[in-house]
Amino acid sequence: MKTVHLAKFSALTTVVGALLPGISHATSFESQLDCKSSGYRFIAPLVADKLIDVKPMRVEVNSVNAFKHTSGNGLTAWGFRVYAVLGYEQGDVMFKTGSGQPVGDSAYGVVVMAPADVVEQHVHESGSTAVVKQVVPMIMTAVFCDGSAIHTASASGTVTKEVSRR
Repeated sequence: MKTVHLAKFSALTTVVGALLPGISHATSFESQLDCKSSGYRFIAPLVADKLIDVKPMRVEVNSVNAFKHTSGNGLTAWGFRVYAVLGYEQGDVMFKTGSGQPVGDSAYGVVVMAPADVVEQHVHESGSTAVVKQVVPMIMTAVFCDGSAIHTASASGTVTKEVSRR
């Protein structure tokens, strides 16, 4: 009798697992975390699509702005739930300035709900040059790109400087 219940439970979880991706309204954007963009190019479409609040929930001393996703918009990166979206672009009114030295001309990323070692593996496998930093052990991890490389493009439009922190 227990075998029958286990078989029914297994079948049910398989069906639910197969349906969830179609039912879910999560937006995945790990391809945008390839570190080949800028803070503005990363954040502006998310604001325009109303996936994140236009006003940052926090501004760090180094001017990194942390944006909260809007209600009902589940954001994911590499399958992990995004807690916050990070960004900064020097001289852009979309971003607030912190009280200290800015992180650079441009930067962007996310904070995901997952352990750093697991996130690091996914970031590495995707080919991204993002920096992975533990925020809260075993719970939250930041994935961060230096968007300044996009500003050092030559007249032909090709990137002349690559930023990699590996």
